[in-house]
Amino acid sequence: MSASVENSKLTLENWVNQFSDELYSWALYKTSSKETAEDLVQETFLAAFNKIQSFQGKSQPKTWLFAILNNKVVDYYRLSARTTKNNFSLTEESGYELSDGLFNTTENWVENKLNSIWEQEGELFDNADFNMIFQYCIDDLPKKWKLAITSKYLTDNKADIICKELEITSSNYWQIIHRSKLLLKKCLETKWK
Repeated sequence: MSASVENSKLTLENWVNQFSDELYSWALYKTSSKETAEDLVQETFLAAFNKIQSFQGKSQPKTWLFAILNNKVVDYYRLSARTTKNNFSLTEESGYELSDGLFNTTENWVENKLNSIWEQEGELFDNADFNMIFQYCIDDLPKKWKLAITSKYLTDNKADIICKELEITSSNYWQIIHRSKLLLKKCLETKWK
């Protein structure tokens, strides 16, 4: 084994020991699946090993590894979106029904009473139980919808970037965001008492 390959192995081994937990936490946060997160971290380290000679040290190793992982997450969702492109789940159908139910037969807004839980809106995110239910509701969204909503609100990505990642049009993106918010609201009103 050459000295270069041996050095690459030692470097990667150090990175695995240093950054595995953080990479796994991020992948789990992005996918909500332990198995998928483990696979994506493993793929990240394999890709890093194969490209370690091209790592020039212009960024920190952790930054480089997270960039690889983020690309793996995007690829994962792209593949998921392609394989389920024409299969709408019950949750997506519920989103369509919710958005269609906002108008009456004369196409005017239906008057909607505000649920009392929203009166305490300011304190909700300080409540651990609410946060757990909120995360459950986000995790319950269809994969593409979850990625759109988390990319927009939790990672502050721009709409054009999200559209490219999901391979959707801008108008489709805004419909997904709107319907996702309606589903989250409905889920929270149902689960949070």
